[in-house]
Amino acid sequence: MLKQHRELSMSICRTIENNEEADIRPSKTYQSFVAAAGGHRELNFIEKDVRNYITREVRNVSEQEDAKEFGKYFLRMKEKNPNFFFELQLEDDQSIKLAFWADARSRAAFEYFGDVISFDTTYNTNRYNLVCGSFVGVNHHGQSTLLGCSLMKNEEIESFKWLFQSWLRCMGGNAPKGFLTDQCASMKRALEACMPTTVHRWCIWHIMKKIPSKLNGYKGHADIEQEMSQVVWNSHSKDSFDRNWNDFLLNFGLGDNKWLSDFHTVIPCATKSCIEAQFQDAYTHAKFREVQAQFRGKANCITRLKNSALGYSVYEVGEQVSSLIFNKFVVTYDSVAAEVKCHCLLFESRGILCRHALSVLSFEQVSQVSPRYILERWSKKVKRRHTHIKSSHDEPLMEPRSKRFDQLVFRSQNICEFASESEELTAILHRAYDNVMAEMEALKAKRKGTSSLSHEDANLESVNELQSPPRIRTRGRPKNRLGSKLEKQIANATKKKKTKVLSEINLFDAASAAHSNCSQYQGHVMSYQFRVPAAGDNSLGV
Repeated sequence: MLKQHRELSMSICRTIENNEEADIRPSKTYQSFVAAAGGHRELNFIEKDVRNYITREVRNVSEQEDAKEFGKYFLRMKEKNPNFFFELQLEDDQSIKLAFWADARSRAAFEYFGDVISFDTTYNTNRYNLVCGSFVGVNHHGQSTLLGCSLMKNEEIESFKWLFQSWLRCMGGNAPKGFLTDQCASMKRALEACMPTTVHRWCIWHIMKKIPSKLNGYKGHADIEQEMSQVVWNSHSKDSFDRNWNDFLLNFGLGDNKWLSDFHTVIPCATKSCIEAQFQDAYTHAKFREVQAQFRGKANCITRLKNSALGYSVYEVGEQVSSLIFNKFVVTYDSVAAEVKCHCLLFESRGILCRHALSVLSFEQVSQVSPRYILERWSKKVKRRHTHIKSSHDEPLMEPRSKRFDQLVFRSQNICEFASESEELTAILHRAYDNVMAEMEALKAKRKGTSSLSHEDANLESVNELQSPPRIRTRGRPKNRLGSKLEKQIANATKKKKTKVLSEINLFDAASAAHSNCSQYQGHVMSYQFRVPAAGDNSLGV
């Protein structure tokens, strides 16, 4: 029997499910169908179909049902907690194009940790090649906290616009102060349109992680990587960073490197934190340990007063970083306003008072720092509403369609038994069937044109119309990590450059070999003269 001619009806499927629940073996289940039908030839399926159906039901995964199960999961989460949020954008064939969702805990956590957000799209799904994106914040322990997830069919500007607008609606229209992303031009354009007041920066982790792959084609790339890390992490002001960066590009001849030239003015961004005795009681353990690290660093600092007037003092703090190297930092202290500021800007970038500022406070014999340096977002005493909301976790439930089928079958048995008593009653039932079928088909056709779905108007019927995206066939194990468009352009350009150089080398070697062979002949049937390419000459003369 050909595969396209085999199928399992709803009643057969329900019988298989019931027998599987009763621990009846698939072979016995199939034999019962054979006996009821009067032989193998009377069935339009084989035993393998029964086994395959059981396998799919146990895994609860089917390519045709993936999208429906995805939507049903959202409905179950919404039923458990009305604050569960989701939105879908659909193609004309009802397949999923874009999806965003966030549970109630994530929405509540945004109230406290939504100041700086990191958005990452460097992973994809293995079956449909959908881009998986995550909105991540940092909690008061310095740990990552999830603030929303997404699936995207592509990484175009309009797709990111839809996603960012959906995320803003989920979070009550409150845009974050800072937004960290990978080096993606589409994201940048979408953020400018959706969150014009938000400061957008590239993620330093992504940049530093790309160094080996971007620079390994250069001679001495290990030294380049080391020097670049030195410039990024040890430049203590914007001016010094710009100066050190330009020297770095000049010394290693990297002025024409597209990847480096795209972000040499970007200063790395970080999160916030603060000081010791006061912080021991106020801060979480994770953040207090960061403060303690600055206190330990005071031992390497020497403080010298340069000038002072009307309570405003300027200090020079020398920090010994090695046996022969001292770094100097200018720290100002206003005793009237109780304000201390160091030009290393550690507090402004990470929310922790630096060891240079702490040295000046000790020199001034300050026992209590101003409350402005104790950030509430790191406090362990704040009662946060999101911690009292349970995270959304799914529970296996019986397939709703199966429930409805069982109910319909039970009622139809009584109706069919009553109608079978006469031809007149049977004809009435047939007419009723025809009318009901026409009404149901009209309703289904009416809903087919829907292009979006949200947590506010979704129901089980609309979810059952969802279709999975086209499955992507790939060779071997798919790469989990995706590269940005910029990475792909650089990789292609590098590949072409290497191919061109190799082809020129091979051609020159071939010419040399031919010249050598030609010289062995005494006859002058044909004579070739090759010239060695001059510097900058890409041609080969014959």
